[in-house]
Amino acid sequence: MPNNNQLSNNPWGGNKSPPNLGEIIKNIRDFKKILPGGNPSNFFIIIVILLVALLIKSAIYTVPSDSVGVIQRFGEYVHIVLPGLHFKLPLGIDSVEIVPVKRQLKQEFGFSTPEANDPYQSTRLFDQVRETQMVTGDLNAALVEWVVQYRISDPVKYLFEVRQPSATLRYVSESVMREVVGDRTVDEVITVGRQDIESEALIKMQELSRKYEMGFSIDQVQLKNINPPVPVQASFNEVNQAKQEKEKLINEARRDYNKIIPLALGEKDQQIRQADGYRLKRINEAEGDVSRFNALYAEYLKAPAVTKRRVYIETMQSVLPKIDSKIIIDNNLESILPLLNIKDGQGEGQ
Repeated sequence: MPNNNQLSNNPWGGNKSPPNLGEIIKNIRDFKKILPGGNPSNFFIIIVILLVALLIKSAIYTVPSDSVGVIQRFGEYVHIVLPGLHFKLPLGIDSVEIVPVKRQLKQEFGFSTPEANDPYQSTRLFDQVRETQMVTGDLNAALVEWVVQYRISDPVKYLFEVRQPSATLRYVSESVMREVVGDRTVDEVITVGRQDIESEALIKMQELSRKYEMGFSIDQVQLKNINPPVPVQASFNEVNQAKQEKEKLINEARRDYNKIIPLALGEKDQQIRQADGYRLKRINEAEGDVSRFNALYAEYLKAPAVTKRRVYIETMQSVLPKIDSKIIIDNNLESILPLLNIKDGQGEGQ
């Protein structure tokens, strides 16, 4: 006798046994009776229509605009079809694999975008912590987060050359990033070496992708957050703040230096040029006075009285215009009547 488990697992319920062939034929005849008109031929027509519809449905497929379809016949690659409506052999003879060749895909390391459709876009939480922990060239630790953006360039290689190509790309990316970070110091990784790391990692990932024939075209490698390990982050931030303060003070000193020193050098050059100009001026004036005196002396030797008179007149022409009050007297006059200064604003004061 069957045990209780066998009875409870019986799909026909309780102690019932599966229906025999006679019961199945009887059920089909009963179904024929409920058809319109009770005509058995209508039943076969409906069956044929359903089979034809099933064949048509399994033979028609659509390829999206950003993808191509890879046709396989009994599992063997046949050809690639472009986007649009297409037909294939039904009943599982032909199968089509849709590959998004025009869509840019990405893989995230150390973090994850919520509601991502691609299971290989990010890893689980404990894997994210593991894959971000890296050792730098100076034996320090750093937490590195990055993104790899890529496209499927060869759908045939993507499907048939490598098993799980997306997972392989994650392993390749992590291996390359650990190698590149391990060749640099922690200061380079966190501060000034980010662009060099991105460029070198991109080149090496492209080389390995071509070598392994994964069918990928890697477009960009972008570093996100780079931090020291959590236990030393506070101390590391203090060191960075001190370095930034040092750089700030150095830049301020250089600014003041570049502001004051050129100004002093300019004033020095200006004073030197002024002194040089004054020197040339005095020399030229002295040489001019000497030339004038020599010319005047030559004329004096020719006519001393005339020259003396002329010099006196020229001297008085230059001196008299500078004198406000002029009193002209005769040499024979014995006394002069004093007069008050009655100019505006001066008589009252005196």
